[in-house]
Amino acid sequence: METLEVIKKRRSVRQFKDLPVEKEKIEQIIDCARLAPSANNFQPWEFIVVTDHIKRKEIANTTDYGRFIAHSPVCIAVFCRNTYFYLEDGCAATENILIAARALGLGSCWIAGDKTPYASQVAKILGVPDSHRLVSLIALGYPEVEPSPPRKRILEEVLHWDKF
Repeated sequence: METLEVIKKRRSVRQFKDLPVEKEKIEQIIDCARLAPSANNFQPWEFIVVTDHIKRKEIANTTDYGRFIAHSPVCIAVFCRNTYFYLEDGCAATENILIAARALGLGSCWIAGDKTPYASQVAKILGVPDSHRLVSLIALGYPEVEPSPPRKRILEEVLHWDKF
């Protein structure tokens, strides 16, 4: 799929087939994540790929809107060292994960991490040191169904030239 088509067809997927995701695809996705831009090229990220069902269920049960993580074959936790721009850097890496997953025929869904009440619990479950902050959790797998496109604001509503 061409890049612009991948971006335009990416959807949040919350229902996954009961199929494992190939290790090679996961490595390709993380390779794309690590290539995201970061402030001063600090690259503060660490990516934890969770395939263990018990850990995924434990993570899912800590979240408020991510219960479906328990039923996804993979969960990727994006953590960043607590640098000044950790959130922007981690979000750039997260978006690369979503786009790469779609390009490889996988579905994904971004679940909030930063500033959530469960961030410290997820860090504890995964053995992450206090020097790192949870940016996002991403459920990943082969989609059970192709979600319909959500309503998006049209270009004319969001595009401004030279002033607001």
